[in-house]
Amino acid sequence: MTKSQPVRRALRAPSIAPSIALPTLLLTTILVVACGGGGSPGPSSSPEPTGTPIGIEHATGATDVVLQFEEGGGFVPMGFLAGQAPTFTLYGDGTVIFRDWNQQQPAPIGDAQPQLPFQIVRLTEDQIQELLEFVIGPGALGIARASYDSAGCADCPTAIIMLNAGGTTKTVSIVALGFDNPQSPDAVILKQLAALGDRLRGFSAPGAQVWSPDRLRGILSPDAFGNPRNWPWPDVTPADFHELKLPNGFTWNARTMSAAEIGALNMADLQGGVINVVLSGPGDGKVYSFTLRPLLPDEAA
Repeated sequence: MTKSQPVRRALRAPSIAPSIALPTLLLTTILVVACGGGGSPGPSSSPEPTGTPIGIEHATGATDVVLQFEEGGGFVPMGFLAGQAPTFTLYGDGTVIFRDWNQQQPAPIGDAQPQLPFQIVRLTEDQIQELLEFVIGPGALGIARASYDSAGCADCPTAIIMLNAGGTTKTVSIVALGFDNPQSPDAVILKQLAALGDRLRGFSAPGAQVWSPDRLRGILSPDAFGNPRNWPWPDVTPADFHELKLPNGFTWNARTMSAAEIGALNMADLQGGVINVVLSGPGDGKVYSFTLRPLLPDEAA
């Protein structure tokens, strides 16, 4: 893949809590070189400075992940873990693929639960810069450490936020993001990170359309519950699902499914995937749970 060229854009410096400073590298990327009026920057409503501003650099490729938000885990059935996918992904060319959790969840099909479809929209470079400005500054990702696990909640989900911009790549993991914990020594920054989580979790944009993935991963698990359907694939056996270890540490038996194999499930509107399709094994006397999960543009099959 050809390495994409970084983008530099002019922008105003983000508002940051007075007692908090960004790391030098990230601060440098959002510094505005002001001129005139004694060298002091004007309020946010003033015109852009006439000096040489420096924007937040980021890659520009259609599969270059610039910002990603994923949330899941806790005590949930294995099928939910198998079907977990990032809620929000911003790519370098401005494409955002996201789930709008304000939409109504699709109706179950027997024991199976279709998932919300992803949506897709294209942001302008100015919109990208505004979002990154918020993420690094008021959203506190610029000063956050790698991990926060002070909630004391084994059953709570974990949020993972990844940023690749401003000359650095950073991943922050937060258990129970948004749960109020005023006793935590990190209460202030956790509140800022919660606001960031709310923004990415609730992202929407005019012109967004349903995204139809060109690849979906099938995952087969022995942890099944419900009434089994007949095995739908005469030319596919459980042995055709090969072990796949993911970056989150989980290992699944998986394969990329063809359109014909997905059609054999005889279920409509599976763009967002489906969880807990209970299947009787083909002559092996076992019962399996099948999960179908869309693959994002940056993800390997």
